[in-house]
Amino acid sequence: MSFTKVTEYEGITEYKLNSNDLKVLVVPRRAAPVVAFMVVYRVGSRNEAVGHTGSTHLLEHLLFKGTPTYNKQNGTQIAAVLQKQGAVFNADTWFDRTRYYEMLPSDQLEMAIHLEADRMRNSFISDEDRQSEMTVVRNELERGENDPAGILDERVWAAAFREHPYHHPTIGWRADVEGVPTERLKEFYNVYYHPNNATAIAVGDFDEQTALDLIAKHFEPIAASPHPIPPMYTVEPPQEGENRFVLRRAGQLGVVEIGWRTPEGRHPDIPALSVLDHILSAGVTSRLYQALVETQLALGATSHAYSLLDPGLFTLTVTLRPGVKHEEVEQIALQEIEKLKTDLVTEAELRKAKNIILTHLIYLRDSPFGVVSALGEAEGMTDWKDYVDFPNKVEAVTLADIQRVAQQYFITDSRTVGYFVPKN
Repeated sequence: MSFTKVTEYEGITEYKLNSNDLKVLVVPRRAAPVVAFMVVYRVGSRNEAVGHTGSTHLLEHLLFKGTPTYNKQNGTQIAAVLQKQGAVFNADTWFDRTRYYEMLPSDQLEMAIHLEADRMRNSFISDEDRQSEMTVVRNELERGENDPAGILDERVWAAAFREHPYHHPTIGWRADVEGVPTERLKEFYNVYYHPNNATAIAVGDFDEQTALDLIAKHFEPIAASPHPIPPMYTVEPPQEGENRFVLRRAGQLGVVEIGWRTPEGRHPDIPALSVLDHILSAGVTSRLYQALVETQLALGATSHAYSLLDPGLFTLTVTLRPGVKHEEVEQIALQEIEKLKTDLVTEAELRKAKNIILTHLIYLRDSPFGVVSALGEAEGMTDWKDYVDFPNKVEAVTLADIQRVAQQYFITDSRTVGYFVPKN
């Protein structure tokens, strides 16, 4: 047999391809004649180091440049072949994973499977393509640097993580993007892009056995990596006092960002932190909106509870109105955090936050692409079963949980504060 069935859970079946340990998830859904296929690699900027930061993202670009089968010279370049079938396709890179995906008519499932199996090990990664794509990535990097909130967020992460690779932005540092040798990218590709470091996910209108046969046909000939996938073993030490900095750059508006260290995505406190995030900043009745935007101190106020493979951050970002002082906005934002520690939120606030999260999750699961995307994200950061279990975990969050996580994680010694100050 090609596959070993590992488990079945809520309509999702997990298999292991015996020849090379490729993890496979299949989710038949017959609602429409479309199918989504994704390969998630357990590699991201978390696996990079100084000198080759941004390698995963640059490879994301290069893996669209061709293989001996799919290439521009013979008129079968990847984008052209997929566009001919009306496919929606792309790839994305994050701290902990990289995802390549297609959504296309269900009778074209084999094309998506063959394409992903082919570029897993047969991508060209030529020096000519690296140089042309480097300029594309550099332009992307420069656009990010022109976004005050974006560049401030990059610097907050860099200040909050001194040793762990979350210190590096996913897009990489400019000098590494410009200077990384092609051979270094090939080495990175040859270390991480193997079936035993990947999960293949198929969602949509297909017969399960047919899909498995196609996955076996195209992925079974690929050998597992010749060496164990290198573990990322760096652990960020406990923070021992507040980090604080000022970033002065050209811009129009001031920004304040505050980040607190929080646990990894598998931790049982993540659902409560997610609900707390929505209490703070989801909608016009949220606490930060009422305290800062409604009072004409800020143009916008957001927060985000990150769920990552390793401990991450909870961030709070405020864009100031002209003439408003950073210190005033920071003080008011921190006062809202302190209220969460001392007083229970209301039942109405808790219910609203839960409803927003649960509604969003329902929308995510409304199409094959939504399901494959959510499964891929869960697989990259925690485990695919979290896709199924997270709504119930959110529903179980209590008023006391919100107060407890606020008291536990929003402390001065684990805080990083950054100011973006516009420079004329």
